[in-house]
Amino acid sequence: MSVRIRKAIFPVGGLGTRFLPATKAMPKEMLPVVDKPLIQYAVEEAQAAGIEEFIFVTGRGKTAIEDHFDHSFELEKTLEERGKTAELEELRRWLPKPGRVAYTRQMAPMGLGHAVWCARDLVGDEPFAVLLADDLILADRSCLAQMVDAYPEVRGNMIAVMDVPREHTKRYGIVDPGRDDGKLVQVKGLVEKPTPDKAPSTCAVIGRYVLEPSVFRHLDKGTRGAGGEIQLTDALAAMIGAAPFHGLRFTGTRFDCGDKVGFFEANLAFALARPDIGAAARAAMQSYV
Repeated sequence: MSVRIRKAIFPVGGLGTRFLPATKAMPKEMLPVVDKPLIQYAVEEAQAAGIEEFIFVTGRGKTAIEDHFDHSFELEKTLEERGKTAELEELRRWLPKPGRVAYTRQMAPMGLGHAVWCARDLVGDEPFAVLLADDLILADRSCLAQMVDAYPEVRGNMIAVMDVPREHTKRYGIVDPGRDDGKLVQVKGLVEKPTPDKAPSTCAVIGRYVLEPSVFRHLDKGTRGAGGEIQLTDALAAMIGAAPFHGLRFTGTRFDCGDKVGFFEANLAFALARPDIGAAARAAMQSYV
């Protein structure tokens, strides 16, 4: 029987303190990479993977996200009157269909696991995706689409992974690997930010997940983990042995846009990859180096 991943959760309740003062009045997910906010890249990635329903787990001060994924009638009317059809078409192209977007409040910053748990009633009893907008991925085929392609082969829980230098393991959740064919790696365990000498591998977890709904039963317990928060990785680790668990080495380049340097690098890479401005961006960059 084929498996369709129809729903995706976008945890967007974070405060974005590392980007203050820019994020004082604007959600960090609305920070633009070139000319598009981070959260739009995540939604477009989900759309490319066949996602039909988009669930945002928000917090206070996030109404700009809701407005972004809605029609702006005044703006659209102005563009139409001025004959800016290309801009108007681009504005409408990526909007989800009416009734396909839902919002729920996390209400307290209690961790990624808690954010995912807040969407449980909107997900129901079917596999679903989770995308973290801070992890921006430049790829010919979207990272989530690659995961959805591979998912029917293994089922259970799946995470996106990439190999990192051993000295960087303390920045990531690290996989304790089993069978590994170079693309799919069996997850025997997860270790949160181990020191290089204690890391079981250099296979790091990236912010893309395809999960079984049974994960909610573990999140229901409200068990606090690292930082006193409800951690998604703890719930996934508790399911090892009860459900298949694999990591997919995706094809593409990941940028950590929760970090200022990573965000800057993403702007460079995405500008250079654009056919309309790539050459000009390269010339501008060369003038500084």
